[in-house]
Amino acid sequence: MAAKLAALVVLVAFLAGPAACEGASICFNGWLRLPTFNPWLCSRGSRMRSRSWQRGASPSGLGLGHGYYDNRWSKSYCPRAEVIVRGAVKDAVAAYPGIGAGLIRLFFHDCFVRGCDASVLLTTTNSNNSDTEREGLPNKNSLRGFQVIDAAKAAIEAACPGKVSCADIVAFAARDASYFLSNRRINIRMPGGRYDGRESFANETDQLPGPFSTVTELQTSFTAKGLTSDEMVTLSGAHTIGRARCMFFSSRFSEMDPAFAAKLKAQCNGNDDTNVNQDDVTPYVLDKQYYRNVIDRRVLFTSDAVLNSIKTITQVTENANIAGTWERKFERAMENMGKIGIKTRADQGAEIRKVCSRVNN
Repeated sequence: MAAKLAALVVLVAFLAGPAACEGASICFNGWLRLPTFNPWLCSRGSRMRSRSWQRGASPSGLGLGHGYYDNRWSKSYCPRAEVIVRGAVKDAVAAYPGIGAGLIRLFFHDCFVRGCDASVLLTTTNSNNSDTEREGLPNKNSLRGFQVIDAAKAAIEAACPGKVSCADIVAFAARDASYFLSNRRINIRMPGGRYDGRESFANETDQLPGPFSTVTELQTSFTAKGLTSDEMVTLSGAHTIGRARCMFFSSRFSEMDPAFAAKLKAQCNGNDDTNVNQDDVTPYVLDKQYYRNVIDRRVLFTSDAVLNSIKTITQVTENANIAGTWERKFERAMENMGKIGIKTRADQGAEIRKVCSRVNN
């Protein structure tokens, strides 16, 4: 497996060029790790741009508002917008619960790259490049839920064209997926008013935290977006739903609870591309079981296991043991994440897209 990953790193570095290798991120960006440090890939020379990981400003959400589309005197008036999104998500989750996990992840992967501007949906951009975020290593053949967003957008455009952004639809869909997957225990107050971005680049997805991230790398990544360590631990709880490929955790079997490891080995059966449930206790319910799994060494990723450390174990224990604590924190963290890097005016190089996958002409 290590050889396969190393070869993939070389390919990514070759295709992406220097921009994908800021600092030493290509060597260990949370998604790929080399068996040995390779100075040819990880040079810190003058040709490489150095990414600043100073603390980002806390997301303000300035320009957003709850019930944004309900003001009949506003040019954005579209009173059925949120109802349409909720209906689309409800139908999709009822047919296949896994799509709900995909919608929550889609929101996260959108907001962490260029802010919550639906850049993750683009296949055609203002720069006419095809190597968009969807083609980035953490996203390619991995993200799900696009069809739900497209269905909601089409219905909204039919009802009130040119009013509702794709970025808001992504945010509302994540909110509604959280509601249905938690058996209606999680109610996120998600504001609206985001505009859609016009650019998207695959090599920018290397800033997404990944399954091999350490606790320090996770904290650094979230801090750069203006989020706290506690919010990082809280949002990690979304790993109580969804599925993961064996290639991202098969090297950890010896570190897991033995019975859990044996079960996973049987499921993976030596195939790195096999998908398994991230939570084998309540796999289709968005709940606090994840934190009990962290404590019991029954989680998949390095980025999950490292939360059982002195830096974060207090939050993990509270989330696992105190009823309602994690759900309320998750509501607030999701709302706050939805304020990262937002665009709220067309003069910010943004627009209300007619079709979510491409910029307007």
